[in-house]
Amino acid sequence: MLSKEKNQQLTQVGAGTPMGEVLRRHWHPIAGIDELERNPVKAVRLMGEDLVLYKDLSGQYGLVERQCAHRRADLSYGFVEDNGIRCNYHGWQYNAQGQCVAQPYEEQVNPQARQKCKIQIKAYQVKPLAGLLWAYMGPQPAPELPDWEPFHWPEGFVQTVFAEVPCNWLQTQENSIDPVHFEWMHANWSRRLRGHTGGYAPKHLKLAFEEFEHGFIYKRISEDTSDQHPMWTIGRVCLWPNGFFLGDHFEWRVPVDDENTLSVTWSFIRVPREREPYVQTSIPSWTSPIKDDAGRWITSHVINQDIVAWVGQGRIADRTQENLGASDLGIAMIRRRLFEDIDDVKVGRDPKGVLRDASTNKRVFLPSDSRDFFQNGLPLAEYQRHPKWARLLNHSIFHAGQPEWVQRAHAEATGVMIQPINVIDL
Repeated sequence: MLSKEKNQQLTQVGAGTPMGEVLRRHWHPIAGIDELERNPVKAVRLMGEDLVLYKDLSGQYGLVERQCAHRRADLSYGFVEDNGIRCNYHGWQYNAQGQCVAQPYEEQVNPQARQKCKIQIKAYQVKPLAGLLWAYMGPQPAPELPDWEPFHWPEGFVQTVFAEVPCNWLQTQENSIDPVHFEWMHANWSRRLRGHTGGYAPKHLKLAFEEFEHGFIYKRISEDTSDQHPMWTIGRVCLWPNGFFLGDHFEWRVPVDDENTLSVTWSFIRVPREREPYVQTSIPSWTSPIKDDAGRWITSHVINQDIVAWVGQGRIADRTQENLGASDLGIAMIRRRLFEDIDDVKVGRDPKGVLRDASTNKRVFLPSDSRDFFQNGLPLAEYQRHPKWARLLNHSIFHAGQPEWVQRAHAEATGVMIQPINVIDL
């Protein structure tokens, strides 16, 4: 349980707030690279700030404040030029640093005028990596954008999926250090949703939580595993400060504002050996729905089920009313670490998870219980018999609503068509 004041410290993300300042010391994924190939201008909201993301005609990315400095027109309706984005109202143009570089009428009537040199709008850094566009909103110098090893795994089909979740970032991230929810939300509840009325999934028998350089690791033993199982010897990564690495995919929970979060998933599906060599030329990105046609939360897929739990806690979970139990040790640990991050930033130190050494930021290792499979692959027949990997090969299990064009790309890569599911079976 947290006091109201402590809860606010961890959940408020605006500029100048304790957690807002911590999160601004990190890079955050905000869009798919291919999104801006389809439309070079996108309105985004990030940590309480309304911004516009763009790719100009020279190929440079920019992230600037939404309103033009002239008369506050919306730059997300602007258009890109060779050097930045131009307002559609009176043509004022801004480069990726937020500097005004053109004022057409003002320059026409006074070619010597230098007003534009004094006009500056807020601008943030953007970098492309692994099919995603990443933003940094903190002080300079910017840290390294983490280059995780899975971003370089060969022979794989990658896709990125976004979902707009109407709740605070912290209750989504606490899911990343909560192993017992797999037993109940994804296994037992899914069985009931499929109409099964008897029997339960194997119980959790033992949990362990460890801190390491890039976050925390949780480990677990259930009735159907032992202390020799990879879920105990390797575990899964609560990636700092707002990510989750499950061995085959990443999830990030990017704060939109205090009451909304952008869920971002990066998933890797190894192609069967018969499809090798395979080189992916473009990583597709798409947005998953979170409600059905009747306005109910979608409950059929893994992350959609998570969303039901997250939003059910309210826009901002009231932690003054909670009662933590034995399964919540990891949650208590990450909260303590976040408060330590707040204290570090206040005195000018980097928070946990910030990478500064470019020489070591190359294919950064993360624990994965799937590394052997992703490095070596399987023939199709053996792949289809595997109890875990066959699900990922044949179904889109994480998010509902996978578009047909992404399914076709999956089939072109793997030779296997995606099959629909009513409710996941884990």
